[in-house]
This record gives sequence, structure tokens and C-alpha cells, in this order.
Amino acid sequence: MVDRGLGNSSYLVDLGDGGALIVDPQRDPRPYLRELGERGLKPRAVVETHLHADFVSGGQELVAAGAELWAPAGSELAYPHRKLHEGEELDLGGLRMQVMATPGHTPEHLAYLLLEDTMPVSLFSGGTLVVGGAARTDLISPDMTEQLARAAYRSITERLFTLPDELKVLATHGGGSFCSVGPGDGHISTIVREKTSNPLFAFGADEDTFVARMLSGYGSYPPYFRELRRLNQGVIETFGERLPPLPSLSVPELEQSVEGGAVVVDVRDMRSFASGHIPGAISIPWRPAFATWLGWLLERPTPIIFISDDKAERDDLVWAALTIGFDNLIGELPGGMGAWEDAGRQTVDIPVIGSAVDGRHIVDVRQASEFHTGHAPDAAHIELGSLAGSVDGVPDGPLLLHCGHGERAMTAASLLTRAGHDDVVVLAGGPDRMGHLITGSEE
Repeated sequence: MVDRGLGNSSYLVDLGDGGALIVDPQRDPRPYLRELGERGLKPRAVVETHLHADFVSGGQELVAAGAELWAPAGSELAYPHRKLHEGEELDLGGLRMQVMATPGHTPEHLAYLLLEDTMPVSLFSGGTLVVGGAARTDLISPDMTEQLARAAYRSITERLFTLPDELKVLATHGGGSFCSVGPGDGHISTIVREKTSNPLFAFGADEDTFVARMLSGYGSYPPYFRELRRLNQGVIETFGERLPPLPSLSVPELEQSVEGGAVVVDVRDMRSFASGHIPGAISIPWRPAFATWLGWLLERPTPIIFISDDKAERDDLVWAALTIGFDNLIGELPGGMGAWEDAGRQTVDIPVIGSAVDGRHIVDVRQASEFHTGHAPDAAHIELGSLAGSVDGVPDGPLLLHCGHGERAMTAASLLTRAGHDDVVVLAGGPDRMGHLITGSEE
């Protein structure tokens, strides 16, 4: 089961006796419960490969549905679970599962080798080995970053690469995950494919070369990553299928909440936001990457009010926030912008244009890796995520913001207008609409 927005996969294994194993589930239990129901299965066990930094685990949700939780002994969880250790072999009926210590992405990381009789069937590699790369090692502590990168090299070369070449590798992190290092896409590979095509091991890379490639591949990541390991160690509220709806707020209640520190998050598409929105609202359009940007731009305790339309299912919206640990959802405005306007309140608009215009400072808000593939010669590069903390580096005067398609640029525009910039336009498109581009090779 793939979460395209967070770039992660979880796995459900039919054990053949009416029971199922779920590996690295996310907090929203609905996909797993739906799949279990369709197959007539009961959740026997949830297996964690490591403490996750990019999503809240669904282990406690599935325990509430009847599963037992199995996790690395080094996880130090504050709730009941079976502690798994290197070398253990678990009897799953017709299948068996071997526990392999594979530190790297995290110190406690375990991989799981699934066997049928004595034949290896698949490897749940978590984050130590992913398709076309490995998961980053800088999320624990700066002092441990290189140490864990070296551990990852040894875990992969001395443990995982000794497994059969054609063995299927099922990774948790994958394309689109800010936990991953490397250009790989997807989540499923084979041992031989990673041996021969993983860029981190290209040209017979030794440990030092691997580590250098890992450390040079780390881009920025959402700040909530620094909190979720700890959150996943503790007891969290579980909801099952009783997820409460978003409370309905009146216009005066919304205004009072904002005065008290709440932030309005407008999840409508960028053009709807551009044509009129509540002053101070932040634009984060509803799309697969919604949760990532919500967690990148706001702090977890922030009280959040949603402005939506019929394009976003309310339960999906709430679960997206809960999955990254954003539980302080205080409500929504029924009727959205129509209700705001009917109450006679002011709206703000942000122009969207189709091509570059002279006389404006160009601000490119894409990730650094995107910027270096090609950018306008006179563009200032400021990653969207950095605007949440400060707008000090933004040029004075009229601004033209762009990203790849427009959504991130509109989010940036909403942050800047919230901070007092009053002459901002958004380009509906990417750098291809800028004319000549400078690529990384030209810089």
C-alpha cells in the first residue's frame, strides 16, 4: 500500500490461515481494515522495521483492531509489544520470518526475511536499503550521522547483499520520501538490481565512497521529522472507524480562534485561493503532498482551521494531518469562502500569470536539487520550506514566485503576503516559462 504523498509503502502479508501480517503501517487504519475485510482476514501482527520520523505509525490503531505489535527491541516503546532481536526466527504458520539487525537509517533498525519452508521469499528492508539508494542517517543526531552511514554500508554489504540475487526487496521509503537518498523511484526491487544499479554503490564504491555519497545527498527535510521518533515511542490516541468530524465554526468563532493563535489553512486549488481568500490564510492545496507541506510549514501544536471545498473528503483531510502528528484540528468554516463573503468579510487575491514579466524579482521556491537542474539566470533561490521560519532573505519590491507547476509558489505567496509583502504574483508553471535557463553544469 503506497502513500504517494509521503513516499512510503506498507505491506500486508496473507499468512494463509486467516491471519495477516502488516509491515510498517501508517496511522490511518482504513486502507488496512478495508483490505483485511475484502480478503476475510484478521490482523495477527503489526511489524515495525524502525521508529519512523516521517509518519505516525499505525501500529497502535491495528492493535486496537486485534493485532499484536512486534518492534525492534531498541525502540523503547512505552506500550505493550513483543521485542524483536537479531537472529530470532518467528513461526508464522506456513511461513517463517528471520530478524536481521540492519542499523543505518536508525540505530535500532531491523529488516525481516520472509521464508516459505527454507526458501527466501521476500525481504522487508525498511529504510536501510531502498530502491536506488538508502534512507538518510542524519535524523537522529549530527554526532551520529556519519557513524550511522557507515553502519548502513556494513548492513547492506555484509548482510543484505549476501542474500539470494533474485530475492524481492520491499522497502518502506521510496520515491518522493524525504527520508530517502538517491534518485530511485518505486518501492520494490531485487537484491541483484540494487547490487548492480544502486548509485550509492556504483563503480565498486568502498565504505568511504558510499559514506561520502550519502552525506552529499542530504537535502532539507520537514521539521516535524525531528519530533515523530519520540511521538512514535509513546501512547497516542486511537480512532479506528470513529474519527470525529471537524467541528463547524461560525465566522466570528473563526476570527476569535485566529486572534488566539490559530492558523487558517486553505486546501482549495491554487486558482481558487488566488481569486479570493481569508487574509492571513496559508495556501496548501489538497493533493498527495498535502501532509508533507502542512508539516513543513506549521509547528505541530499549532491550532488549525481548514477552509475547503467539495474536492477534499473531510475524513481524508483529517487523517492526512493525524498521520504526521498534527492533532490540534479545531474546525472548519462550513460553506467555505461563500460563508466568509456572505458575512461581509474582506478577501485577498493573488494574481496568477502565464509567463515571466519584467520589473519583478524572480524567486524560485523549488528544492535545491530541482533548482540545479535548470533555473532562470537572475532567479533568487529560496526553498519553500525555509519561508516558514523567516522571510528575511526575500528581495524587496515586486516579486514573481514560481516552482514546478504553481502550487508551491502559491503557498510561498500566501506566506509572504501574510508577512507583509503586498506586491506578489505567481507563475502558473515552472522555469520552462522563463526563457533561457542555467543548468548545474553551467554554474
